[in-house]
Amino acid sequence: MQFDDRQFRDFLTEKDIHALVDDLANKINADYGMNDRILLVGVLKGAFVVMADLLRRLHSDVEVDFVRTASYGKSNTSCGTITMLKDIGVDVRDRHVIIVEEIIDSGRTLKYLYERLKGANPLSLKIATLLDKRSKRVVKIDADYVGRVVDDQFLIGYGLDLEEKCRNLPAIYALKYPN
Repeated sequence: MQFDDRQFRDFLTEKDIHALVDDLANKINADYGMNDRILLVGVLKGAFVVMADLLRRLHSDVEVDFVRTASYGKSNTSCGTITMLKDIGVDVRDRHVIIVEEIIDSGRTLKYLYERLKGANPLSLKIATLLDKRSKRVVKIDADYVGRVVDDQFLIGYGLDLEEKCRNLPAIYALKYPN
């Protein structure tokens, strides 16, 4: 596949993605009962696709909210500075909270958000991510629910973007680097 003069190769099919989301939901369902109220906090913009599919598979009472941060700008690497563009709009005190990400790279944004929410005294605070680039981690943060650990590569589709484009692709593609 070619986009914006860049070549991409198939990485995860729709079927692969659905299996990963099913697995995430099964793990979360195993940890929470039907009477547990869960607050999913999606990190915009990318996590909204994963979160929509995930919440439909959860058995507990689920509420959703979103935060929006910026750390990439128009680059495909993090600049290291986190800016909060939209804060959470509900009280997390005494709630089961799961932060939902589509991918974790450096971990800076997630660590910042995790510490911020932890300071608001949730009953529990966990992290769910579809993809985890552990090799890129520059801060200590681990997800409780991981769809798949992936190598360091630039990915697009299923919420993952290339300069705000390609989020709508139903599969995930990896950038082909020149040999």
